[in-house]
Amino acid sequence: MKMKPLTLIVALIFQLISLNVFSQKHSHLNSLLNKNSEFIFPQTPDKISKVLRAKAVFYEDANDEKYAKWLTKSGLELYCSIGKNNVISEMFFDIPDDKFVIAEGLPFGLAINKTTLQESKVKFSKYGAKVEKLNDDSMYSGGSKLIFKKGEHYSTLLFDNKNILKSLGITKELIDPAAN
Repeated sequence: MKMKPLTLIVALIFQLISLNVFSQKHSHLNSLLNKNSEFIFPQTPDKISKVLRAKAVFYEDANDEKYAKWLTKSGLELYCSIGKNNVISEMFFDIPDDKFVIAEGLPFGLAINKTTLQESKVKFSKYGAKVEKLNDDSMYSGGSKLIFKKGEHYSTLLFDNKNILKSLGITKELIDPAAN
C-alpha cells in the first residue's frame, strides 16, 4: 500500500504532537530526595528554585499565611506553606488540570498519571497505609485517598476514579478535610 506524501506528513505531525502531549517527564527532584527517594526536610524556597530551575511564586492566604509554588518545565507543580525563617517542612505535588503528562521521579518513586492505587497499597502497606473513598464533591470525585505515616511526616496520595495517582502531599500533620 502506497501512502500519499500529504497523508504521510500529516501522520508524522500527529505522532510528534501526541508524543509531546502524552510524554513522560522526569521531575528533576533528585537532589531534594534522600537515598530512599524521600523528600528531604527542611528546605528553603531558594534551594528548591535552584534545583527546579523555576522561579517561586509567593502569595498569602486570607489569614496572612505565606505560601510558595513552582511550576516546572515538565508540567509538575510543587506548592507549600512557608514557616518561620523561610523554612519549608511540607510539600505538595500535582499536575495542573490543563496538562496531561506523566511526571516521574517523585518522592517514594511515585509517578503522577502513572502510579496506581493497587501498586501504592502494596508498596506502603508496611507503613499501615489506609485507603478512603473521596466524596462526590471532592476534586477527584469517585476516587480514593491513601494515607500513611513514615517518620515525622504523613503522606497523602489522591487518586482519580480510574485509580491513577493525581496528587501527593507530604505534611507534618494530617489536614482536616473540613479546613478546605
